[in-house]
Amino acid sequence: MITESPRVQLIPINQINVLNPRTRSAASFEAIVSNISSLGLKRPITVSRRSDTADGKLYDLVCGQGRLEAYQVLGQDDIPAMVIELDRHDCYLMSLVENIARRSRSPVELLREVSSLRGRGYSADEISKKLDMTKGYVHGIAHLLDHGEERLLNAVEKGKLPLSVAMQISSSDEEGVQKALCDAYDDNSLRGRKLSTIRRIIEQRKLKGKRFTPGVRSRHARVPTAELLVKAYRQEADRQQLLVKTARLTENKLLFIVSALRRMLQDDNFVNLLRAEGLNTMPTYLADKMKQLGKG
Repeated sequence: MITESPRVQLIPINQINVLNPRTRSAASFEAIVSNISSLGLKRPITVSRRSDTADGKLYDLVCGQGRLEAYQVLGQDDIPAMVIELDRHDCYLMSLVENIARRSRSPVELLREVSSLRGRGYSADEISKKLDMTKGYVHGIAHLLDHGEERLLNAVEKGKLPLSVAMQISSSDEEGVQKALCDAYDDNSLRGRKLSTIRRIIEQRKLKGKRFTPGVRSRHARVPTAELLVKAYRQEADRQQLLVKTARLTENKLLFIVSALRRMLQDDNFVNLLRAEGLNTMPTYLADKMKQLGKG
């Protein structure tokens, strides 16, 4: 932990080790460089003295990677830094927390920080406290990591799939997966193009496994055998049958609604109430069904 009051001094840039490097967009970095070039450095970076200096680096960077790199681009040799005393463990943790606290939390950043801390031996409860995150989120990420769900993690990381749905998919059989998708559709978590994307991810997970290696394709891809083709056909047939069942269930629900509306529209008080509320039209599907049942 910090053992003395921090003080600011000029530190040679080549003596600073970036302990927890991260990437940022080119536009964001250019804005930092332009701002420092025009107005100067408004806030010094924060560093901690190292106990191991065999590589010639005397300090670990706690926060201020963008400012440090901007100074390098601007040709500066030294940079104002607030020097604190931390052991390497606390320095790394403070760097993680600092990065999260001062920026909006994107799914990719949160996932990487959770993965990093788990790799350093922290439990899910400890991580949730240190990063001020909900236990549910951390336990969800831990569940996917423990089960090797790289495809689902990649979808969560890119914001394509809600974590709660990813956990349902990971823990369910084929019927459970389809139910999870239907539930997500009903509560507006997944709709339209996003739902189609998740269906493709689930199909790839079934056919190619949970592991995910982006951008890598084998030149000698395995030729599908008759057994694999039959398996794929059966899986697709099962999926289509489940969709048919879901469609029939939805149709039955709609028919019940139509029947109920037909009876309610025979009540003059209900009709007057609709008119008073300005509800003079209804969906085309319901109107057509009403006509088929003799309510023109």
